[in-house]
Amino acid sequence: MFVRQKKSSGHNYLQIVENRWEGGKVRQRVLLTLGREDELRSGGHLDALLASGSRFSENLLLLSAIKEGRLEPVAKRHTGPGLVFGRLWAETGCGAAVQQALEGRQFGFDVERAIFATVLHRLCDPGSDRACERWMGDYAIPGAEGLALQHFYRAMAWLGGPLPKGEQGGATPFAPRCAKDLIEEDLFARRRTLFSSLSLCFFDTTSIYFEGEGGESAGRYGHSKDHRPDLKQMVVGAVLDAEGNPVCCEMWPGNTTDVKSLLPIVNRLRARFGIARVCIVSDRGMISDETVRKLDAMDPPVRYILGARMRAVKEVGEEV
Repeated sequence: MFVRQKKSSGHNYLQIVENRWEGGKVRQRVLLTLGREDELRSGGHLDALLASGSRFSENLLLLSAIKEGRLEPVAKRHTGPGLVFGRLWAETGCGAAVQQALEGRQFGFDVERAIFATVLHRLCDPGSDRACERWMGDYAIPGAEGLALQHFYRAMAWLGGPLPKGEQGGATPFAPRCAKDLIEEDLFARRRTLFSSLSLCFFDTTSIYFEGEGGESAGRYGHSKDHRPDLKQMVVGAVLDAEGNPVCCEMWPGNTTDVKSLLPIVNRLRARFGIARVCIVSDRGMISDETVRKLDAMDPPVRYILGARMRAVKEVGEEV
């Protein structure tokens, strides 16, 4: 049975109707006409009728009690983010790439689910792994049940752990190749076609600093883009393609200068991503006479667009 709205003589009437199976067809039968909808609403009769009927429904009674503040919910979990971003995680190949990199490794927990949970946390409410453990209590993440802080730490350690010596080909001079490099290269390979090429890509760096006693092993003092030269830091470099898709990222010691980072990135794109033709776009921090000479001497040649100060470079000032 259900309530149906029926228009007659310019007014809407509410009726209680039931579906019945007669002669091989579903037919509707009016059990009761409650009256004109506007009169039922204005007089409060409709609300009273529905509230009276809800007393006999356990589900509606519970929802009404919560809505009216007569009952506090014991727990509440968000399901949307895990479902939506879980679908994207699968469609982009991220989950499969992580599983591929984990092949042959034995862990006592689901590393792929731990990584997904930390990614989801950073999308919804960016924070530390410790904050992620607390945040997960309010979110339903399929397959992530039972994950604890130690699992997030171990998953991050695996992502940043150096690969064996035999797999260090194409590493930058500032940091060894690690598991996250395999994932980046796998993701690029999954979406490339016979005609894929980085005809244009963008490269830039920034710095992130350590608070307190952080950075004892990985941090270094260097030029701080956050204006905190008193703290140890890391340099983060990112390469994007012409559509804005991330290709790869790098984490280097904090004393790595921009001018030394461009050539290693070009070499990695060629050695590990199989990209021969590439045009690099970067800012003036990457420029030096030596860098430009080495770019010009590469075989096959590398095209580049590098920013420059108009007043500092004679050719730019005169010709541009």
